[in-house]
Order: sequence, then structure tokens, then C-alpha cells
Amino acid sequence: MTRAARFEHSVLPHLDAAFNLARWLTRNDHDAEDVVQEAFMRALRYFDRMKGSEARPWLLGIVRNTCYTWLEKNRPADLVPLDDVEQSAMESAALESASFATPEVVLLQSANRKLVNQALEELPVGYREVIVMREIEDMSYKEIAAVAGIPMGTVMSRLSRAREMLKAAIENRLRRAS
Repeated sequence: MTRAARFEHSVLPHLDAAFNLARWLTRNDHDAEDVVQEAFMRALRYFDRMKGSEARPWLLGIVRNTCYTWLEKNRPADLVPLDDVEQSAMESAALESASFATPEVVLLQSANRKLVNQALEELPVGYREVIVMREIEDMSYKEIAAVAGIPMGTVMSRLSRAREMLKAAIENRLRRAS
């Protein structure tokens, strides 16, 4: 099998996942298409360096890094340090009451997907990416850790904070709507 055929066989099936991650990180379809195109060019260039047979986490790692490079160049304001966001989230969580369903319940019920999508888009990119990889792309903590280049414990804590922030954003949107 030629190199191109191996690439098509192992990497191309993950095009939708790559676009999905890029879309959520850039928050724009057109920008996501550009990022995915750049990521696939990088993936093809470095295909021989892929270790093992797990192309999906390898590819999503390239997409993630390409997104961050693109955001740094085109929208640096989107790259808020997570420490600042965590402090702000903890302060607002202390003021919030916990009377609404969890984000998972809201997602499962699909009662208001638009509400969830809008709330998800409000999350800082570092939190948005772990939610997307875990809840939408159904990746394991280990795969997310490999893609994001962070320890598995950090994945779990970011995911927990992201869920709390998502819940607060949904609650705020519901409160404003009523």
C-alpha cells in the first residue's frame, strides 16, 4: 500500500471529527475549514512520524495545535489564560444557585440544543476543547490528554470546570430568557 493510500485509509475517516473540533475552537465554519486544510497538510507532511495505529488522536492533536496557532495569529483575545477564567468562574459560581439540571442532562434531553451550543461557544477555548473532545467526540481522558498534551488529571479537572462553566452559562441564558 502506498503512503498516500495509507494516509487516506487511516486519517481521512477522521475528517468530520477534525472539522468538528476546529469549528468549536474557532467558532466559525469558514475558519474551521481553513484550519482543517492546514492541519491535513501538516498531517500528510508528518504522516511517517505517526506512532502506533491510532490516527484519530494524532490527527486531532495536529488540528488542535493548528487551531491554537491560528487563534494566536488571528484572534489573540480568544486565548485568555485559564487561570484568569478559573478565578472568574469560581467567583460567579459562588453567586449562582444550583437549581437547574446539569449540562449532561440538558444535552441528553436535547430540549434546547441551540441554548447549549450558544453556552458552549461562550466558554474559553481551553475549556471548550475538552468538552468537545469528551462529550461530542466521545474521546477517552487518555486520548484527550494525548491530544492536548496535558496530564490526565488536568483533563479531568478542566472537564469538571468546563461543565460547571457550561452549566452556569446555560443557567444565565435561561434566567435572561424568563
